[in-house]
Amino acid sequence: MSIDSLEKVSTKKSVAVFYPLFSGGGAESVCLWILEALKETYDLTLFTLFDVDFDKLNSMYGTQLSQEIVKVKLIFPTVTQGSLKFLFANNRKLTILAMHLLLRYLKAHNQEYDLLLSGYNAVDFGRVGIQYVHWVNVIPCDGLYGKISNFSLENIKLNISITNSFVVSKYFKDKYAVDSKVVYPPVLVDPQNISWEQKENAFICSGRWTAAKAPHKAIQILKKVRQKGFDVKLYITGGGGGIYGWKYKRTLTKMAKENSEWVELCENLPYKDYVNILSKCRYGIHCKLEPFGISIAEMMKAGAIPVVKSKRENPPGQVEILGEENQELFFENKDEAVEKITNILQDSGIQQKLQASLLKRKDIFSTDKFMTGIRQVVKNYFEQYDASHIN
Repeated sequence: MSIDSLEKVSTKKSVAVFYPLFSGGGAESVCLWILEALKETYDLTLFTLFDVDFDKLNSMYGTQLSQEIVKVKLIFPTVTQGSLKFLFANNRKLTILAMHLLLRYLKAHNQEYDLLLSGYNAVDFGRVGIQYVHWVNVIPCDGLYGKISNFSLENIKLNISITNSFVVSKYFKDKYAVDSKVVYPPVLVDPQNISWEQKENAFICSGRWTAAKAPHKAIQILKKVRQKGFDVKLYITGGGGGIYGWKYKRTLTKMAKENSEWVELCENLPYKDYVNILSKCRYGIHCKLEPFGISIAEMMKAGAIPVVKSKRENPPGQVEILGEENQELFFENKDEAVEKITNILQDSGIQQKLQASLLKRKDIFSTDKFMTGIRQVVKNYFEQYDASHIN
């Protein structure tokens, strides 16, 4: 390495990123793309609980990361990680405890870095940092938990806060009385050159295979749609429920087998294969209220018409993605879902109207816009704060 290269490396500011568990989902994608956004300019260290398989994560999320680019700090010896993963997967309290142990470890080293950044919601770093907030109250800090990491809710308010939607920004301000900057999560899907006529008369349901995400409801809803004479297919992509979700996965697998002529499960696909399935589906379906909903934005960007769970009071983040004007896409219960879906399927005029409306919204969400937003927040931080004077 040349002297110039060494000097360049030595002048990079250091950033520690807090993300305890890589267990699938949109928050995981956000953290990885934060690292992607910052890797050229900063020295990065990831504080997490278990070893990170960057090759696998890159294939799932389209990033290009490695342990040469991102140093990884763990609090548990590698030899114990198999048994600990099992314990955490089956005990939520132990998982929260471990998160606070990780945060305690990070806070003990907080003066070694120029910036502390959380990709996993609001945390107390023991000094001013940046936090990307997916939702409020994600890491409980009462009782023993808070004592372990010396957690202070007041310190959360001092951080620079980023939220994943205006919906979450409102909830965050209601709770902490502080403003946040909205930076929409990264949506990687590039528009595919597949015409509507070439696409399958199929739905895609994507996300973690857990009861909370409720992909089984997509089967129940579309089964009723089929009973009304519409020959639709369903692809359920995702996985990542872990040991904790094995009972649910078994139930979902059983339901899929019972309807195997039109339901296909696609588990833990590389991102390229997921995009191939996504691109050939005319429709999407999502049955959980979301603070944002990356998979819904991906459906829209791929040219699908997503039909999603909502509520008239306090609409969730997916309404923000798809546009409140497109009321044909939102349902509050299974019966309304069946009604909305059949109305769309039987009316090409509604399909064309929705396609035109959603087309205008595609450019709102992209990896480039996300990375630009993150870089600007970090740049502003260093312009505002001299890290050597932050306590």
